[in-house]
Amino acid sequence: MMSAWLPTAPCTPAACVDSARSAAASPMALWAWVVPPSRAVLRLVAVAVVTVTGFALTPLAARLSPARRDRLVRWWCRMVVRAAGVRVRTTGGEAPKGGVLLVANHISWLDIPLLAAVRPARMLAKSEIRDWPVAGAMVARGGTLFIERDRLRALPETVARIAAVLREGAAVVAFPEGSTWCGRARGSFRRAVFQAALDAGVPVQPVRIRYRQHDETTSTAPAFVGDDTLGASLWRVASARGLVAEVDVLRPLEPGTHPDRRGLALAAESATGEGVRRESVSCAAGTGSHVAEDPNQPVRRLTTGPGRWGSGGEAPSRVQGQRPWLREGVGWGTIPPRLRRHRAGGAR
Repeated sequence: MMSAWLPTAPCTPAACVDSARSAAASPMALWAWVVPPSRAVLRLVAVAVVTVTGFALTPLAARLSPARRDRLVRWWCRMVVRAAGVRVRTTGGEAPKGGVLLVANHISWLDIPLLAAVRPARMLAKSEIRDWPVAGAMVARGGTLFIERDRLRALPETVARIAAVLREGAAVVAFPEGSTWCGRARGSFRRAVFQAALDAGVPVQPVRIRYRQHDETTSTAPAFVGDDTLGASLWRVASARGLVAEVDVLRPLEPGTHPDRRGLALAAESATGEGVRRESVSCAAGTGSHVAEDPNQPVRRLTTGPGRWGSGGEAPSRVQGQRPWLREGVGWGTIPPRLRRHRAGGAR
């Protein structure tokens, strides 16, 4: 059973996702931005063919030189996204060579191939995925680092394992929000994974991901949130007309520029949220508060309830089951003394 302490996002398909909201408002309006069902089916078939072919060729790719293998993986990831009918628009420079921690805001399952197209890397994923039929074996073959998010006492060991991979010169991808958000709202970056970058002495590469419609408005169609199913999300993406994924590779945060994980997490969160403002849109993430483009306004993190743990004097709702010290980013120094004594063999 998953722990109630894990980060959660209040976004839901019914309240946040464009297709559901448009259909509820006006069934006729839905046809203005979706493709015919036959084209959506062809896109899904193309995604399946590209995905299966890529994993089938994994043993062959392993024989290539690292440079050629990385180019092949990046091309394949772009093809997966393009097969789904999504155009990719990438801006910014190259990610650093060698060990690097790539972090990004998290909206959709599309985020994974988009980040791999920036720099092939080992993903962090919850351990339950390893037991999924077909998909579990596929992601395990890709070198995924599985973590037990509901076992708090395993956190120091997990951080050490990530740091060891980074020291070996590999890239690791993480989504520090800990959950997917709809794209108009966003969460705070948890700190724990940034400790691995500090321990390994490697840079952090922030990446900002946004999804837009053909008219340049923010789209939540790719969002994979709440009780959404993978099948429903796949169909929604394949059915979308003129969907564009924007990937902004931002300036790396070099080792030594931030002395602790708190500062490093805040810097990465600020970078990925730069150039957004609030706009009034109906959403489960708050009382009509979302984020949208505006180069003159800073990002606003959405939280609920009074307190001292979130931005602007706000704190996470107890209904969401988030402990304040967990929201701040779990690290050994932030675990309550009662649990530290338990790990050390003391009384609970």
